[in-house]
Amino acid sequence: MEHPTTPFGRTAVAMITPFTADGELDPDGAQRLATRLVDEGGCDALVLSGTTGESPTTSDAEKETLLRAVAEAVGDRAWITAGVGTSDTRHTVELARSAERAGAHGLLAVTPYYSRPPQEAVAHHLRTVADATGLPVMLYDIPGRTGTALTADTLLRLAGHPRIAAVKDCGYDLLKSAKVLAATDLAYYAGCDEQILPLRALGGAGCVSTAGNVAPRAVRAVLDAYDAGDTAGAARRQLALIPLIEAVTGSGTPGTVAVKALLTHLGLPAGPVRGPLLDADAALTSRLVDALRTALDRTADAEAAESAVPAGVPG
Repeated sequence: MEHPTTPFGRTAVAMITPFTADGELDPDGAQRLATRLVDEGGCDALVLSGTTGESPTTSDAEKETLLRAVAEAVGDRAWITAGVGTSDTRHTVELARSAERAGAHGLLAVTPYYSRPPQEAVAHHLRTVADATGLPVMLYDIPGRTGTALTADTLLRLAGHPRIAAVKDCGYDLLKSAKVLAATDLAYYAGCDEQILPLRALGGAGCVSTAGNVAPRAVRAVLDAYDAGDTAGAARRQLALIPLIEAVTGSGTPGTVAVKALLTHLGLPAGPVRGPLLDADAALTSRLVDALRTALDRTADAEAAESAVPAGVPG
């Protein structure tokens, strides 16, 4: 596959890892879901084995099997990024090399978690991972989960590495993001769905979306509208998604739990979550379905309102 103009694609989904009813990896389900997201949902990239993909509870062998299955299904039509982050540098390097052999187009590397290393150690870890393969690397800045943020100074230094190409930004610090965007060529991806449009407006490259698992076309529509110069339409589409975004990632329910409940409701491959997570109960699922319906209805309303505007009249 040719490297896209925007590294790591533009509309990427942080794909769940489908399991069978008894909790085993479901490679066939992963292929069906990936095909739907790319061919029907309009996504040009998928991120596997990230937070939403339950990477802490899948084995190295499962990660490789998942990657090979998805790459076989859509690897000629979408950029496939493999999450390889762990709290152990040697283990992360092993996963990176395995992902390269299995057909990944790029790597997602999170800051080491739990041990909370200082910035110089974080930078050394990420450089070591980037040195381990010939694949481009997306850094994953998510201090709310790891306990360690990537500082602007560290990002500026890491940007000089020839294979460190992008950042998945879950830092909730737009000032930091703007400083790095202004000073480097790093491609920034919104890892928090509510920041897709704000980050794009600052020069971001796109998104790695959790909500995109269940509403890929609506997520892509935000970027499509903005890139077409319709900033008001992009804002309407972003705001239309807020009920779903809040339900999936802003209500205290883990995104994986919410997305798998919705996919199951839609009859799509998902399966149960693995412990320590617990599957959504009927009441939570009902609230999630209502939020999805509201978001899609609002998106449809925004599209209908724009199509009703006569040519030459600002929307």
